[in-house]
Amino acid sequence: MTTTAPPRPRPQAARLSPADVLRVGGSGLRSRPMRVFLSALGIAIGIAAMIGVVGISTSSSEELNRKLDALGTNLLTVSPGQSFGGGDAHLSAEAVEMVGRIGSVESVSAIGKTDAKVYRNDRIPKQETGGIGVYAARTDLPDTVGGKVATGQWLNDASGKYPAVVLGPKAAEQLAVSQADPDTQVWLGGEWFTVVGILEPNELAAELDAGAFVGWEAAQRNLDFDGYPTTVYTRADGAAVTDVQAVLGATANPEDPSSVEVSRPSDALAAKEATDDTLSGLLLGLGAVTLLVGGVGVANTMVISVLERRAEIGLRRSLGATRGQIRTQFLCESLLLSALGGAGGVLLGIAVTGGYATYQGWPTVVPAWAMAGGVGATLVIGGLAGFYPAVRAARLPPTEALAAS
Repeated sequence: MTTTAPPRPRPQAARLSPADVLRVGGSGLRSRPMRVFLSALGIAIGIAAMIGVVGISTSSSEELNRKLDALGTNLLTVSPGQSFGGGDAHLSAEAVEMVGRIGSVESVSAIGKTDAKVYRNDRIPKQETGGIGVYAARTDLPDTVGGKVATGQWLNDASGKYPAVVLGPKAAEQLAVSQADPDTQVWLGGEWFTVVGILEPNELAAELDAGAFVGWEAAQRNLDFDGYPTTVYTRADGAAVTDVQAVLGATANPEDPSSVEVSRPSDALAAKEATDDTLSGLLLGLGAVTLLVGGVGVANTMVISVLERRAEIGLRRSLGATRGQIRTQFLCESLLLSALGGAGGVLLGIAVTGGYATYQGWPTVVPAWAMAGGVGATLVIGGLAGFYPAVRAARLPPTEALAAS
């Protein structure tokens, strides 16, 4: 009786654990450190550019929001436009009082343009005005516009009746006035006015920076001011800004509401920020191109790696490694190379953002989605760049690979 031997079991290829895959993939990178560094650098520059653009834009927006929170977005301005006949209109002399009666208005103040000119002394030629406007101002103006005095003090009920003036920061610079004291005077409207204060720059009411301000009563008595306000500043309840804005024109000039211009200064700052987004989009596009170039560098590195390591591939295949394992090894190398560049790019982008924001005095803000998106983008690019070299390595016949060595 004859017996047949049982069939030999087919050898099973050894399975690689994730740790083994990472170790094998990492060994390929460690063998070519300079080439790996240069390829990862291409990825890092692209990611750093994108992170930097997003981070700087976000930091700028955060600084704008912080300023608006401090200044308030509920400031509205009313100024005269053109009348129906095409001439210059003017607000009612009682415009401030009428606007103050609107239920949701928290505070209201005004300035009035005069024809007077201001000079450092009475020796300056009359045509050299320096573009400084002279305005009559109400004593409650700083409270409404959020203005602050850098040196000296603002006009009060007493000084507003006499030849006293407060200068905006740009006006003070042009007049070479750095300190407000009883001995500092300027030639204003044909007589000497004492500088009692200098304002700090105002973001929302930038027109005040280049002005010289005298009391309402003093302007009427000394400068032939007609008493009509040229700009009325209004603080409204935050929840009712839109409603107040809709009725300001008719309230400030009931006879001709269409000749009144109503604006919200914070909208101008937001519009300026929106223009910066256009440049940010362009820079993001450049960062994407740089990232693509870095991906090409990764693909090039992996293709050359396959060509240089044909002997290793043939030996591993002869020892039982499957095509899938070879493919996984080279794909893992590509992903590790890209992840290395991505992590470096994120750190470089954060450093660039932090340095620029610190230089500008902004808060440093880098969105988490930008950092996660940067690393994710590198992994996608690494996978795409390494796919073809990995497939090519897996298809290389063992005999051909060993013969080529």
